[in-house]
Amino acid sequence: MKKFGSTGIKVLKIIHLVFAGLWLSGAITLVLMFFALGPGKSNGEILGYVLSMKFVDDAIVIPGALGSLLSGILISVFTNWGFFKHRWVTIKYVLTVAGILVGTFVLGPRVNAQPGLAETLGMAAPGDPGYASNLGLCRFIGPIMVTNMLFMVAISVLKPWKKKKKAEAA
Repeated sequence: MKKFGSTGIKVLKIIHLVFAGLWLSGAITLVLMFFALGPGKSNGEILGYVLSMKFVDDAIVIPGALGSLLSGILISVFTNWGFFKHRWVTIKYVLTVAGILVGTFVLGPRVNAQPGLAETLGMAAPGDPGYASNLGLCRFIGPIMVTNMLFMVAISVLKPWKKKKKAEAA
């Protein structure tokens, strides 16, 4: 397959960095919201709180994560980086897919459930076991996800593992 020239590679890297920045900044925003914002003093505040979290997830985190994965795939296909040529690239793929899966199947459903609970329960929402459980899980997993993303940024810059060596003939 034909590889991109230096300008094409730079454009792909810029696109990748923009999406990675969206994903990371959205995740940090959500973690801060999970911890910094209180339960609210009115039904409107509670609903606004959870709708804001859902908006950040839907409009920033999800597009950032998917854009990072897709732009990473394009970089692997159209440059010499490849998918498995370098350990740090392979590790980034594993961590990216793991992060997307955890976000999709663990965190996303909990963030998406909160507005319905807030609408139904109003001021009683923060005391509801389902609402509290959703928020508690987000407070536990959210910082792990951010740490995962910061690690991916670090290995992207440091490229700590050398190129995989081909098996030497005996």
